[in-house]
Amino acid sequence: MKLSRVLMLAGGLLGMAPAVSFAETTPAVRNIVLVHGAFADATSWDKVAQILRKKGYNVSEVANPLTSLADDVAATEAVIAKQTGPVVLVGHSWGGVVIGEAGADPKVSSLVYVAAFAPEKGETLQALSAGGPPTPGIQAVHPDDKGFLSVDAAAFPTVFAGDLPAAEAKAALAHQVPINSVSFGTPAVKAAWHDKPSYYAVSAQDQMIPPQAEQFFAQRMQAKKTITLQASHVSLLSHPDEVAALIVEAAQKK
Repeated sequence: MKLSRVLMLAGGLLGMAPAVSFAETTPAVRNIVLVHGAFADATSWDKVAQILRKKGYNVSEVANPLTSLADDVAATEAVIAKQTGPVVLVGHSWGGVVIGEAGADPKVSSLVYVAAFAPEKGETLQALSAGGPPTPGIQAVHPDDKGFLSVDAAAFPTVFAGDLPAAEAKAALAHQVPINSVSFGTPAVKAAWHDKPSYYAVSAQDQMIPPQAEQFFAQRMQAKKTITLQASHVSLLSHPDEVAALIVEAAQKK
């Protein structure tokens, strides 16, 4: 589905009522698994993880290899398998594609998307992005000679982490991990948001994923709750308290 179609569909979905209601009586979940996105590593979740651990949650941060969708899903499933009891699965950016697959695990009780892609079965990120003009962030993404993609170092502080202090943006750049370009052309096999209560944090100042596309994903999945943060793509670093609060809400099934 092209991005232009995505944006048109987004308007039509505004008036849709949720087709599924989820029980409110499920006990609070104590296990939270955090999945990072492209051009980042697990440290991108450190602020949120620290907040959640202080609240008594068991938090695990997946180290995605970013070599393929299958590899990232396998890494996430391995972490889920180690949990005792139900899990809230959280994905940022590319991590949204990963949790859409790994979230089908019976242990996963709910999903939280943070400025994240949420493709339907059969959709690829390449196709989703093809219909509209590239964002400033996408324009700054370039391949190396092995086909791995990175955000240009000079542009990274602005397009990826525009609302972070300069020192924090520089630190985030130091943790950039390239992603295999084949990942963006790999179709989604599952879309766990059809079957699991889902929550979404939109980044209104995102220069990587269009905010309108994020709103569309939230509306299409009929998110149980959507929040909009005046944040860059890395709201998990610039607004960790708000992101952590949404995760807690998912864990408590409010």
